Amino acid sequence: MSAASKIAMLKDRALFLQKARSFFVERGVLEVDTPILSKAAPIDEHIDIMSVDLGSNCTGYLHSSPEYAMKRLLCMGMPDIFQIGHVFRQQEVGALHNPEFTMAEWYRLGVSYEDFIAETIEFVRLFLGNLPWATLTYKEAFLRFAGIDPFEACISDLLLCAQKSGLEPPSGIRDDKDRLLHFLLGFVVEPNLGIDSLLILTDYPVSMAALAATEEKNGEVVAKRFEIYYKGIELGNGYLELTDAEKQKERLLESNQKRMEAGKSSLPVDLHFIEALFLGLPPCCGVAVGFDRLLLLKNKVPSLKEVLPFIWEEV
Repeated sequence: MSAASKIAMLKDRALFLQKARSFFVERGVLEVDTPILSKAAPIDEHIDIMSVDLGSNCTGYLHSSPEYAMKRLLCMGMPDIFQIGHVFRQQEVGALHNPEFTMAEWYRLGVSYEDFIAETIEFVRLFLGNLPWATLTYKEAFLRFAGIDPFEACISDLLLCAQKSGLEPPSGIRDDKDRLLHFLLGFVVEPNLGIDSLLILTDYPVSMAALAATEEKNGEVVAKRFEIYYKGIELGNGYLELTDAEKQKERLLESNQKRMEAGKSSLPVDLHFIEALFLGLPPCCGVAVGFDRLLLLKNKVPSLKEVLPFIWEEV
């Protein structure tokens, strides 16, 4: 990319940072700016966090999402809030990944799950135009593109599915159903999602609820979680937020246990976050959307290198 083309792209980036903020301001959503460095870390089995040596035997963690801090603000009584800022994840380098990237995250109080999904679609359309959209449940997507029921399948079924797709799951995940489903989702299902329109994936298995509430639907307990895709690329991850502090604490401890079973390090639980939840998180929905990927798709370029000022290899 020439210097002139890069400058044009960065001007477009600046324009859409402004448009994104205007999207929220027009809806009465307040911008916040929470710390990116904390003494505890967001805990997710599949996301590895960067640590920082602060000296005097003190370790800090760069956040992979401002979620915990933003929810603490909601527990304090803040109204609808959004944040556009940098987040950090280990071992994420490639055409669609950079260890430091920009995320738009927002929370809405008292908004229905369905209306919140519609608002997320509106935000994505700000970048990609008035695309049509459709929904698929997690189960429907696996049945259609992997030929398997993710709720009923056993580990041997999932291994056979991978084999038929010409894939060899890493040895560390071959005896874990959730990790195998995550593997198949990434390599078999996701490339088929949202090819010609936006696709909303819903109703995840309860074991993948993370910070989402759950409900019983058609005889199965599912997570009130959605992800949005376009051209096989995941753009965002949203929840009807779990407000039960005790359940959330249990899930974080379970995630840490799964990390250790996968040979990863245990992470310190954010006790400030848990204490805030015990004070009371109001009913709300939240979503995190990848700003850089939206720009990539808007400008029809093949990698984040074109839409970021500098990628990891250049800093």
